[in-house]
Amino acid sequence: MVEVTCRTLQARFLLKPSRHLCELFFGVLAQAQKLYPVKIHAVVCLSTHYHLLITPNDTQELARFMDYFQGNLARKAGRLHRWLGKFWARRYDMIPVSDEPEAQVARLRYILEHGCKENLVLKPGDWPGPNSVRALLHGEPLRGTWHDQSSDWEARRRGKTVRFHDFRSDEIVGLAPLPCWQHLPPEEIQERARHMVREIEEETAERHQRNGTRILGRKAAQAVHPHDSPESPKRGPRPAFHAATREVRDAMEQAYREFAEFFRAAAKDLRTGVRGVKFPPGSFPPGLPYVPPEAAPA
Repeated sequence: MVEVTCRTLQARFLLKPSRHLCELFFGVLAQAQKLYPVKIHAVVCLSTHYHLLITPNDTQELARFMDYFQGNLARKAGRLHRWLGKFWARRYDMIPVSDEPEAQVARLRYILEHGCKENLVLKPGDWPGPNSVRALLHGEPLRGTWHDQSSDWEARRRGKTVRFHDFRSDEIVGLAPLPCWQHLPPEEIQERARHMVREIEEETAERHQRNGTRILGRKAAQAVHPHDSPESPKRGPRPAFHAATREVRDAMEQAYREFAEFFRAAAKDLRTGVRGVKFPPGSFPPGLPYVPPEAAPA
């Protein structure tokens, strides 16, 4: 399982919450899942960034899934807010989560806390942007709309009359339980998620009462201009791994060091002309330089 996150360019509010954005976001996510069937466990999207908790079958599938998801989301959300050019600040971050149940549950709780920990709303379910709170608690489907703009454009190019609902389809994102909860019945999973949300709501209320702070509120969050950005956006180093214990984190770090050494040695051999070089599983070997046919060895 991995946690994937990406932030908008200059932390602008290009993903500000609205009904239209929710339909667009889940439509793109569902279409990406159709093409590349990763397991999606939880999702949340704030005005400046999003988080996905997913389990891909391999790194190649993850890369293709994210390329399709981020590319289409950037184009559609950009058109929604009349934003031209670059949409994302950088390439998405992919952080592996250990097999420890404590680590997996902690990442789910972290995603559910969004909206509350930023003092935007009092309850996780109150956030008006894309999130999986109701789906996890009550089994409600994550519905979105997919607009096949390539087919739409081709039909218009041929002079056909295109109606609003042509080339649009209703889509549903499929949610899967955490790997450590796969053996549990759906009712037990929902009860655990509800217990987690109740704890978040109680802690949020206690924090505001203790500090004398107030939330921004749904309407204020929806009223921001999408081209604006927060005065002091949160910045900090991202962890390489999510683990519950130091021993497991050290083991994951050691495994990555061995992976990186293997890759560098293979890349060096490839650059020196060695053929048939084996790279570590899950890696993306560098491309070879182009050699004209007449210059290729016999």
